[in-house]
Amino acid sequence: MPNFSLADSVFQRAAEAFPTPFHLYDEQGIRNNARALNQAFAWCKDFEEYFAVKALPNPTVLRILKEEGCGVDCSSRTELMLAEACGFSGRDIMFSANAMPDDEFTYARQLGAFVNLDDVTHIDILKENGGIPKTVCCRYNPGGDFSISGTIMGNPGEAKYGFTYAQLEEGLMKLKELGAEEFGLHAFLSSNTITNDYYPTLARLLFEAGKKLSALTGLKLAFINLSGGVGIPYRPDQEKTDIMQVGEGVRKAYEEIFPEGGVAIKTELGRWMTGPNGWLVTHATHHKDTYRHYIGLDACAVNLMRPAMYEAYHHITVCGKRDWPCDHVYDVTGSLCENNDKFAINRSLPEINEGNLVVIHDTGAHGHAMGYNYNGRLRSAEVLYTTDGQYKLIRRAETPRDYFATLDMDDAFGKMKL
Repeated sequence: MPNFSLADSVFQRAAEAFPTPFHLYDEQGIRNNARALNQAFAWCKDFEEYFAVKALPNPTVLRILKEEGCGVDCSSRTELMLAEACGFSGRDIMFSANAMPDDEFTYARQLGAFVNLDDVTHIDILKENGGIPKTVCCRYNPGGDFSISGTIMGNPGEAKYGFTYAQLEEGLMKLKELGAEEFGLHAFLSSNTITNDYYPTLARLLFEAGKKLSALTGLKLAFINLSGGVGIPYRPDQEKTDIMQVGEGVRKAYEEIFPEGGVAIKTELGRWMTGPNGWLVTHATHHKDTYRHYIGLDACAVNLMRPAMYEAYHHITVCGKRDWPCDHVYDVTGSLCENNDKFAINRSLPEINEGNLVVIHDTGAHGHAMGYNYNGRLRSAEVLYTTDGQYKLIRRAETPRDYFATLDMDDAFGKMKL
């Protein structure tokens, strides 16, 4: 169920120190997740988590994860720049290509990063932009449906990512001719799964494919990258993934297929690492009664896009009213000129009054990161709740000056009082 590890008083003190809305992150919770993941895969001598930067691209958070032994997974030049600025280099960076500009391959190679190719045509692009390294990774798309115990978990055949198996055979042979000596194999086949069987099932598929491809091509299988996909329980009736059981399931498949060992394991978790350890803190500002009962917040989809984009559920609590009966039904909205700017629809909640402090749970991944500036709304601050109980501003809120900064070629904006 959603993370209730922080007391209401933590959010209330934060709101006294910083104007709402803002995202609050729990440093200890993030560190605990990193340590639990490393413990779950401690059986693998060469395990490394590559945190998906896209989930929470904040340098303070990235440095925390670096201290906990994590690398980073980057998917753009600016994410690579952020990683470099935070002290990541070489094999602690995974660059996952996906229709990237050619120069981004060059930059990744300059940093010494692992390059994870998304398509057979990327081989020639990499050759001309940074060169073929001795170790290269390829993303596998097996096509069709991906199922666990008869339940369809994803539809890889409809996804834009990855090589077909035939393309892997062709591509790895070409990479070998161009100087590659070993390869990694990667796949992402389902998003936000909370079943403990996802990683073990995916691992077996990748282990078998990797071993077969190694025998066929003569290239050494250096590592298997299980990517992301391990999810979190957004709803109160959902159970948390047992990461120790997940690691044990992968170990069993590993020892069966690679009894001699020698193949590293890598992951690229984002949501699981930081998602439950973030909250959007906001105030109720309006109360409207028409055909429904509406509560308007000082936050909007600019601050958390997932409900508007995916109709995603995020749990909502009202500070000081956790134990109150949920006997009012509201649509909880933001201020955008878009009818989908709703954090909840027909949600049973305690009575909410203007001025109440409202907390939206599980925003620590793909929350602030997906922010945008529609309607000229400005993205919010990010605050870290530190291990010693202090509050640290780790990203300031945007200002109108930030919003108009890219119009600096227009004389009118040079005269504005911002």
